Amino acid sequence: MPPGDLGARLSPSALIESVPNFSEGRRREVIDAVLEAVRGSGPVVVLDASSDADHNRTVLTLAGAPAAVRAALLALVEACVERIDLRSHRGGHPRMGAVDVIPLVPIRAATMQDCVALARDIGADIAARHDLPVYLYEKAATASHRRNLAEIRKGEF
Repeated sequence: MPPGDLGARLSPSALIESVPNFSEGRRREVIDAVLEAVRGSGPVVVLDASSDADHNRTVLTLAGAPAAVRAALLALVEACVERIDLRSHRGGHPRMGAVDVIPLVPIRAATMQDCVALARDIGADIAARHDLPVYLYEKAATASHRRNLAEIRKGEF
């Protein structure tokens, strides 16, 4: 399926929630720039944004139609890759990247399998756009040894 086609295949009333975590919880200007990128990406709703300076990470909760969530997550990744350098990052939480995790949750007129397909689509796009490794976990994992997020994180960045 070409990138972004999943959103067109799902019902127009489909609703997906995502809870991306990114590796910045101290620099307000970076957090604000990431939030601005998400909000400016299209019709997605940011339901919550919570930053933790000790862990040096921010957790967002956003929701929208699959295509809007996809666009918001790609905008979030781009903003984070431009602004977060893990070579100088310090925090109390194991992390794998500028964007640490991007869980997807079916809320309405979508299934977990739809979210798995969307996760794989978004992951492929991130890898291609930014020349980055993308690790899929839990139900979206493409290898059984990558299902458990704690196992993937053991080596950190």
